[in-house]
Amino acid sequence: MDLAALAVFRTVATEQSVTRAAELLGRVPSNVTTRIQQLEAEIGVALFQRDRRGMALTAEGKIYLDYADRILNLADEAQQVVHPTAPRGVLRIGSMESTAAARLMQPLAKFNATWPDVTIDLSTGPTRPLVEALLARRIDCALVAIPDDIGWLGEGELETVSVYQEQLILLLPPGHPEVEQIDDIKPRSLAAFAPGCTYRMLAEQWLTGLGTRPAQIHFQEVKSYHAMVACTAAGSCFAILPRSVLDLIPDAGRFTIKPLMTVDTVLASRPGFKTPAFVEFRNMLAAFS
Repeated sequence: MDLAALAVFRTVATEQSVTRAAELLGRVPSNVTTRIQQLEAEIGVALFQRDRRGMALTAEGKIYLDYADRILNLADEAQQVVHPTAPRGVLRIGSMESTAAARLMQPLAKFNATWPDVTIDLSTGPTRPLVEALLARRIDCALVAIPDDIGWLGEGELETVSVYQEQLILLLPPGHPEVEQIDDIKPRSLAAFAPGCTYRMLAEQWLTGLGTRPAQIHFQEVKSYHAMVACTAAGSCFAILPRSVLDLIPDAGRFTIKPLMTVDTVLASRPGFKTPAFVEFRNMLAAFS
């Protein structure tokens, strides 16, 4: 299997355009088209649907892209491990939205200045999808929250080191009275990310501990913490989120808040994963934690 052909395929899949892929790869478009045609002929299936709007992956192409990602990432990891000079190559970091927003600005800026030969590929999402991407080798490491009783993660599948502690708070609309029990919460909707988010799971456990039943609370699924805060500011929802995120919001003092619990954020990696770039990134996080 030709790694160069896989790299061409991945770039076209990402850009959905032969022309843009050719520019990024430093090739002429006809060469890119030929490599894709050769790859499709070798596999025996069409990987793209071609029309005037661009190149969209077929169902088979989407499956093949997942494998191509893992193969290329593993090849890059192997090259870094067997030739461990100064950190270089690509470091694929996954992070919870909250950590990326509140914690990573300074460490990543310092890391980039110290190790300019390393390309940082940062993606964000809830804990469970990030862990799944890590185990599938689509990313190299992830900043996630993994409680001891999370259940779906097998023992020994990941190595983790604690890097931050986050205080989770109950966020209530401005002017909301203080809360002691579930009936004191006036909005009956919890703004939260989709299932797979550790903080949502902890929020559900906290509500259950107060004696509420799932049917008593409506979950308003949102895509970002800004949306979560906006829904709460409007008075239609309440939220549970890290204090460090709220500290980034203008006029945060208007909200009624209640401290709930402290949760560790860990840097997770596959057992034995120790490329020079990853080791230096882990050290950089420790210096800023």
